[in-house]
Amino acid sequence: MIVPLLIMVFMMPVNLIYTGWNSVQTSSSFFNHAMEAIGKGSGSSAVLYAVITALLVAMAMYFIQGIMKPKEAVALTLKGISELMPLALLMLLAFAIGDACKELETGVYIANVTKGWLSPELLPAVVFIISSFIAFSTGTSWGTFAIMLAISIPMSNIHGADLTIIVAATLGGGVFGDHCSPISDTSIISSMASASDHIDHVKTQLPYALIGGLITTALYVLIGYLG
Repeated sequence: MIVPLLIMVFMMPVNLIYTGWNSVQTSSSFFNHAMEAIGKGSGSSAVLYAVITALLVAMAMYFIQGIMKPKEAVALTLKGISELMPLALLMLLAFAIGDACKELETGVYIANVTKGWLSPELLPAVVFIISSFIAFSTGTSWGTFAIMLAISIPMSNIHGADLTIIVAATLGGGVFGDHCSPISDTSIISSMASASDHIDHVKTQLPYALIGGLITTALYVLIGYLG
């Protein structure tokens, strides 16, 4: 298990350099060229190539040790991919909603509607709560980012709120809601790994998470007024 994981971690920067190499125009040395290529590389492609490499290495090790036959390894790989398809579809739909919000200028519309009663001081806390609700309902933080960033950033610009705080509230709310959600992949994996009842796991983590969420909301209100 350790060797494929190390291979995957090692291949991440290698693939980032590979995917971003041609995007760098000029550089003084090979090292500087590689460092700039990492910043310009494709993260999604790098992850895909790294995972495929780690899978191939794991399969080869299993074949050599006689632990698994090729047919069984391919079947297990396809089974693992199929179990992630609902999550992939959810992410696809979330990013589609985010793109639709950008094209329709949903954030600008909501900002203009709420400009009369929503103050810039309360905007970070409101964004945090809405992001938490969406993430809790969908079970994905990245999907929430795709939807909410297209709305919260225009709202920040129109209301005159601090953009850095608004982005932080969006990301924090997405992670918080995802952590509390019973349909989140991380919550499901945690209960499976500990061999505990899933609902019991959710119930026992909620009090701790909610305390942190309430404190965070209060701090965002405080930051909004002090900032």
